[in-house]
Amino acid sequence: MTMNDDDESLGTRGQNAYRLILTAIREGLYKPGDRLREEEVAARFGMSRTPVREGLGRLQEKGLVEAASGRGLAVATLNMQQVLELYAMREEVEGAAARFAAQQITTVEIENMERLNEEFRAANKDPALAARVNRMFHARLYDAARNRYLRQALDDLQDTIALLPETTFVEPGRTDTAYDEHRAIIASLRERAPEVAYRTAAEHIRAALRARLRMAN
Repeated sequence: MTMNDDDESLGTRGQNAYRLILTAIREGLYKPGDRLREEEVAARFGMSRTPVREGLGRLQEKGLVEAASGRGLAVATLNMQQVLELYAMREEVEGAAARFAAQQITTVEIENMERLNEEFRAANKDPALAARVNRMFHARLYDAARNRYLRQALDDLQDTIALLPETTFVEPGRTDTAYDEHRAIIASLRERAPEVAYRTAAEHIRAALRARLRMAN
C-alpha cells in the first residue's frame, strides 16, 4: 500500500498542526485544562479543520490532550505523581545523552553549547526567552549523543514538559544556578568523561525538579 499525494499532504499538514498547537501550549497560549475547539484552533493558525483534527489526534495519542467533560478535547493536566515520573525518566535519559555525547562530541559542538549557555545567562530577566535558549542548549546535547532512538525518547519527554504550567526559570536565581550546571556538563564533555557527564546531567535535572517542587508549594 502506498500513500497518495493527498494523503501525504494531509499527513504533513497534520504534523504542522501538531507542532503549532504544541508550541502554543509551551508558550502558554493554551494552558493545562483549556478546551481545544477545532474551529478556534484552525482560525488561530489559518488552517482548515482537517489537519487540525489530525494534529489534535496525534496530541491525544501522546497524552498531551485528553477528552474534556462533555465533548471535545482539552490540554492535559499532569498530577504530582506524573511530574515525579516525568523528571525521573528525564534524569536517566538526559544522563545517558550526556554519557554518549562525551564520547563523540566535537570541539565545534562544545563551543556552540558554550555560546548558547552565555545567551541563556543573558536571558535571566526573561524566563520565557531563557526557557527557549535552554531547549536549544539541550537539543545540541542530544545531537551530540548521535543516537536516534535516544533522541526520539528525549523529544517525547520534551513534548510532555510543555504541559508543565510555567518554566522553573521564573524562580529567582534559578537561571544563574542552571547556568553553572550547564557549565559543569560542558566541562565533562570537554574532558571526554562519560560517567562524569552522566552524573552532572542527572544532577542538573534533579535540581530542576527541586525548583519545580518549590514552585508547587
